Amino acid sequence: MIVDCHTHIWQSPDQLGQLDWGNTPPFSRKRPTRIVSQKSPWRDSVPAADPDFHWAQNRTVDKSIVLAFKSRYLRAEIPNRFVADYVNRFPQKLIGFAGIDPTERSATAEVRVAKKELHLQGITVSPANQDFHPTDSRAMDVYAEAERLGMPIVVHPSGQFTEQSKLEYGRPYLLDEVARTFPKLRIVIAQLGQPWIDETICLLGKHAHVFADVSGLLSRPWQAYNALVSVYQHGVIDKLLFGSDFPYTSATECIEALYSINQLAQGTNLPLVPARGTARDRGA
Repeated sequence: MIVDCHTHIWQSPDQLGQLDWGNTPPFSRKRPTRIVSQKSPWRDSVPAADPDFHWAQNRTVDKSIVLAFKSRYLRAEIPNRFVADYVNRFPQKLIGFAGIDPTERSATAEVRVAKKELHLQGITVSPANQDFHPTDSRAMDVYAEAERLGMPIVVHPSGQFTEQSKLEYGRPYLLDEVARTFPKLRIVIAQLGQPWIDETICLLGKHAHVFADVSGLLSRPWQAYNALVSVYQHGVIDKLLFGSDFPYTSATECIEALYSINQLAQGTNLPLVPARGTARDRGA
């Protein structure tokens, strides 16, 4: 079973506010339809990511996790209800994760609403893009509620392509205290924690319930190859999850990139990444 554990949808690029997840340029051979925000003329064009387009591009995987998002700091919101309405149309294939902003007073209550009323199965946060330290007491309350409800959490660590993002809050090692405090909480570090991949690998080996996805890596083959070799040599390759980062890339393209990753080492003495278990074919 192939599970794409990292996809996005939105109705309009204006829902992204000052945020741009687009630190993974689309594969050159096949670019998605792009649209331009009328309210934000300073923004570069961003990929179309409406539900119909997502569903049409979703045929090559068995299940797909769709991420909502909220950031008061960057004035961004892909609403939880918008994601819930979409995934609840296709519950046999789609899984929704709520966007929770721990800096809001209602954050903990929103976690409960997401689970019990909207039937979303996990949450996503981004300290760098929501302006909070990962161990901020408000965030710790959110983690506690997610652990109690059995909701995995996807953490976007990077924000280097948004000027206002705070990289000092994006370091994966800052999640070590979170994992120690909530040992039953399943944490998925998006994009292998780039640019701090080594820190992420350390956490994968240290904590049983810390995982990482490969979204955002596969459009850069050399970076992906080196990251996967390092993960394999540290013995934690079974902690990786497959993710496409739709709409910036597609699942089909990312699967092809994974299968061809060792082409970079052909004719050299460079180590190979075992084809078996390159990224887990399951969700969090």
